Amino acid sequence: MKILAVGAHPDDIEILCAGTMAKYAKLGYEVYICHVCDGSKGSNIYTSEEITAIRRKEAVESAKIIGATSLTANIPDGELIVDLESRIKIIDILRQTDPDLIITHSPDDYMSDHVNVSKLVFEATYLANLVLWKTNFPATTKLPFLYYMDTLSGLNFIPEEYVDVTDTIETKIKMMLKMKSQIGWLKDIHNSNADEFIRVVAKFRGFQAGVNYAEAFTQKRMYPQGLTKRVLP
Repeated sequence: MKILAVGAHPDDIEILCAGTMAKYAKLGYEVYICHVCDGSKGSNIYTSEEITAIRRKEAVESAKIIGATSLTANIPDGELIVDLESRIKIIDILRQTDPDLIITHSPDDYMSDHVNVSKLVFEATYLANLVLWKTNFPATTKLPFLYYMDTLSGLNFIPEEYVDVTDTIETKIKMMLKMKSQIGWLKDIHNSNADEFIRVVAKFRGFQAGVNYAEAFTQKRMYPQGLTKRVLP
């Protein structure tokens, strides 16, 4: 089974669903983490060229912690729009990985890159399977399940399913702490300590789910997938 998480920027997957990705990796599944944008605007210190290279390296090192493969669509931060060019790039991410399950941003998240990634992944989930749509990679072999992960701090998000990440919460924090260039940035922009933020949100979702730590999701219900079985771990 192949699992693909698609986030807007390097650190989004790590903050929002890395506990679940670590859980899948422990179960022996093939795990892919894609950051659609290049991280080129996420610094008050470096140039865009410098921070792009730094964040790409950090993303790869973070994924290595759980043996995951790191991918990127290399779209500049803030320049991601829902158009044909972007759609084809996301289709090819799906075609490279041929996932059984995709996790991506909620369509009601807090900023445009997140919302546009959500829409593009939804579009690509079906279109990547069409043999007559020619791109750089062959069509996927199946229609994957699609799940939306929690929003930042859980705003505007009503969970339908939870994953118990009590056994992977420390791994999740280690993955985020590999994003060293973002630790100060998050503190400056959001007045947030990344490790504390992750732990508090996971504790809150865990309280809702009756476990120590949890991550929250909703499923995008789509024909012809069956909806009567549990897909998340």
